[in-house]
Amino acid sequence: MLFKQSLFQSVLDRLDSEEEPAEQEEAAHRIRGLNVSFAATVLGGETPDAHRPDEAYRDNLGDPNILPEPEPAPQKPVLPVMPEHLARTSREEVATELAITSDLTREALQEKRRSFAKANHPDSVAALFREQATIRMTLANQLIDEAIRRLRR
Repeated sequence: MLFKQSLFQSVLDRLDSEEEPAEQEEAAHRIRGLNVSFAATVLGGETPDAHRPDEAYRDNLGDPNILPEPEPAPQKPVLPVMPEHLARTSREEVATELAITSDLTREALQEKRRSFAKANHPDSVAALFREQATIRMTLANQLIDEAIRRLRR
C-alpha cells in the first residue's frame, strides 16, 4: 500500500488524473477508473460492424432482422377412426376372436396373449379408444388365465 491506499486504488487515481478533459466528458457514463467497455473486450467489439453489445453473439443467435416464416393456419383436427375390432367388447366376441381350445399348450396360450396384446393394448391405440382396448385386454387376459388354470387340472 502506498500512503494508506491500495495499489489498485493508486493506479485508478493515476488513470483518472491522466485522462484528457474531452475523454472525461465522453466517458461520463463509464464506471470510474475503467477505460474499456465490456463490448470492446469481446471478439468483434468496437468495430464499424459491431455497433451493438450483442454483436459477438449473433453467430449463435441468428440475425434478428430475419423473421421466421409464419406457421400455416391450423386446420381442423382429423379425429381418428376406431378400428372395428375395438368395437367388439363382449366376452363372447373376445373368446371367439381368441379361439381358445382345450388342446392348446401353455406356450400357445401365452403366444395368443402376446399377439392379442400387440393389436389391442391400450397404449398402442388412440386416446379416444383406450377404454375399449382396456376392456378387450381385460377380457382376453381373464379368458387366457382361465384356460391356463384348466390345463393344471
